[in-house]
Amino acid sequence: MHLHRCRGITRKTIRHILHDDPALSHIYHLTASDIKKRYNIPLEKSTTIVQDLHHDRLYNQVVRDFSHYKVITIVDENYPPMLKTIKDAPLVLYTIGNTSLLNSQPALSVIGTRKPSKEAKGKLNHIVRPLLDDKWVIISGMARGIDSFSHQLSLHCKGKTIAVLGSGFDNIYPQENVGLFQRICEEGLVISEYPPNCPPKPYYFPERNRIISGLSFGTLVIEAMERSGTLITVDQALDQGKEVYAVPGSPLIQQTIGCHKMIQDGAKLVHHANDILEDWENSPEKRMTTIT
Repeated sequence: MHLHRCRGITRKTIRHILHDDPALSHIYHLTASDIKKRYNIPLEKSTTIVQDLHHDRLYNQVVRDFSHYKVITIVDENYPPMLKTIKDAPLVLYTIGNTSLLNSQPALSVIGTRKPSKEAKGKLNHIVRPLLDDKWVIISGMARGIDSFSHQLSLHCKGKTIAVLGSGFDNIYPQENVGLFQRICEEGLVISEYPPNCPPKPYYFPERNRIISGLSFGTLVIEAMERSGTLITVDQALDQGKEVYAVPGSPLIQQTIGCHKMIQDGAKLVHHANDILEDWENSPEKRMTTIT
């Protein structure tokens, strides 16, 4: 947790440090020159890292957050197995809520445009509600539009849902979702790889998408524009070898163009929840769950 917050340090460097010093027993004794030589980091950044490693206020903040939130790191036994297999797995997860959902399967990420059509909620109800009734976990990013609709439907159906944030818990974005955030904390699970005091940044949202797809059996796109941030999550899912599903719609509205393009590129067209359920029943993940 402490290393993760040091300025000038990357996840790649932390992995290097963990490989070199698994118990992290030496890092606090290294000088800036030592870090520069050992990890090939410019001296200016190495100096900043050493300053943060010995910064009492930062350390006390880490201790305080550890006492307020359940924190899971990549070296912990309860780290989600599905995330360990993805490229650039998150090193630290801050959580609020029911952490058992991290290991609950089947799970589906449900994503889409921030500007949904009038048909979007009907599509969600038609396809996702049967999955919720069948005890699936619905994972999304708590953004405006389809993400929020997915969490709201899950809560309405007394189902299981996980929200993966692109900010820390103290800086909910968008602000109108503070109430939704609080409900998911109480009835589901909220996770973030960013420290609680961390504000949202544009690149955090595409970055967190690898976690949304990584925790899921597959990714369902309800609606997407032709040029949509949704496609970043789809690319992450494909890169992780996950199933990708897309809901078709009227060719006369912009919100379906992205889905039609995905279907042309090989995503499975989904008319009903059974289209997803059949794939799950025949999947290696299902067989592993049955064995477990």
